[in-house]
Amino acid sequence: MDANILETIGSPLVQVTSPPGVVIAAKIESNNPGGSAKDRPALAMIEQAERQNQISPGDSLVEPTSGNTGIGLAVAAATKGYDLTVVMPASQSPERRQLMRAYGADVELVDGNISDAKSRADKLEETGMTQLRQFENPANPRAHYLTTGEEVLTQVGNRSVVALVAGVGTGGTITGVGRRLREEFPDMDIIAVEPEENAVLSGDDPGDDAFQGMGPGFVSENLDTEIIDTVKTVSIDDAEAECRRLAREEGILVGQSSGASNLVARQVGPKYASEADDCARRAPAPVIERESPTPSVDKRCPVIITVYWDSGERYMSTGLFE
Repeated sequence: MDANILETIGSPLVQVTSPPGVVIAAKIESNNPGGSAKDRPALAMIEQAERQNQISPGDSLVEPTSGNTGIGLAVAAATKGYDLTVVMPASQSPERRQLMRAYGADVELVDGNISDAKSRADKLEETGMTQLRQFENPANPRAHYLTTGEEVLTQVGNRSVVALVAGVGTGGTITGVGRRLREEFPDMDIIAVEPEENAVLSGDDPGDDAFQGMGPGFVSENLDTEIIDTVKTVSIDDAEAECRRLAREEGILVGQSSGASNLVARQVGPKYASEADDCARRAPAPVIERESPTPSVDKRCPVIITVYWDSGERYMSTGLFE
């Protein structure tokens, strides 16, 4: 029995439709208690601040967020006894603010983008609140190094990981997971994904994009750009089309950044394909006809890891699945 909901943080690694000769495997982060990958750094940042005697239950926390970190912090704050104020761009989906309020957080909306939310959080910090600073706090990537990356290594078993494909927001996931996987697979590639309309990692000026949780418009301090081999851009239309495909063809409901990451994983997949005859994705038979478990892909197949950051349920009001 788990002592509290925070001890349930963790997610499965699931094989999804892949090009012949390679396996794309996705971490389904919506399985975390707060419904996203951000539960991991949210808890880690709070616990680090506790260890350093910066905060104790009853204190007031503040954090700028596009949504998922705020939800993760709201779960942890409710469990541990903190007051939380979240500052979020008003353009983010209503489901996000509803979830944070359901967990007891105060939500302050600002006009503009995440940079404007950061400026407002700085002002609230001056009133005595403690800001956890997900974009700069090293506990963010370290959480993914210690948990997400370690889980992936256990879940892939003796298969060989040839690439990590991940969208970039704070940079915590791609940095932490990338560092851990590189220790075991030094020749693997790390591919960053960002919005086509806001491609700062690709050298463009900051722009406006409709992605929620990916592409902050600046390079976060927590993003280790030295480990990135390639940057790919995806349009919001293509990402949302991939979200609909995943839901309707694979039964996996995800948000925009997940769709973008998966699309790039499929695009680069042929580069890493093995020529082994038995290394091909075998689609499962319909359940009603299945007499035995669907055979797994041969363990010699190279694996591309990607991340499905959250569930598509928090995007319903955007019309994503209409």
